[in-house]
Amino acid sequence: MKIYTRGGDKGKTSLFNGERVSKSSALVEAYGTVDELNSVLGVARALHEHNDRLAAMMQQLQGELFECSATLAAGKPEDPRVSDEDIAGLEQWIDELTAEMPPLTNFILPAGHPVAAALHHARTVSRRAERLAVAAALSDPGRFDEVALRYLNRLADLLFVMARYANHVHGAHEEIWQSRKDREQ
Repeated sequence: MKIYTRGGDKGKTSLFNGERVSKSSALVEAYGTVDELNSVLGVARALHEHNDRLAAMMQQLQGELFECSATLAAGKPEDPRVSDEDIAGLEQWIDELTAEMPPLTNFILPAGHPVAAALHHARTVSRRAERLAVAAALSDPGRFDEVALRYLNRLADLLFVMARYANHVHGAHEEIWQSRKDREQ
């Protein structure tokens, strides 16, 4: 397989169905950002030196993100690559990890252990991907199955919980955000 095709030299790319679209289209922005998210998650995974549940979760999420990108790029809502079962799996992980940590009672800063910081970064990229997928859906209604939107929404929630969990298992302190008013008192 050749890495370069020269097909995109004039600012267009092909969707799975062969349709040529602008590389600046909302749809390409959405699935390109999902690709970026996958790379950020890869950094988090590389920083996590343990071969445990968190690493396995990150690996599974990376595979699911390829499926999510394919859902967005396919342009065929009748052929979704992510499912409601995938979303239920994300929710189950959120519940399991949350049960193992102290309850969240304050806003926290996205920091701590390098794995947690990378997962917080992944969370923000996930939210951007979600916003771009919503824009793509609004600009071309019916283009793709909206399960991808729900998946990205729930994924950002999971990544937040995973970041907290990474701090928890690595013994890193969660830094509580304080408003300027509270800091000055």
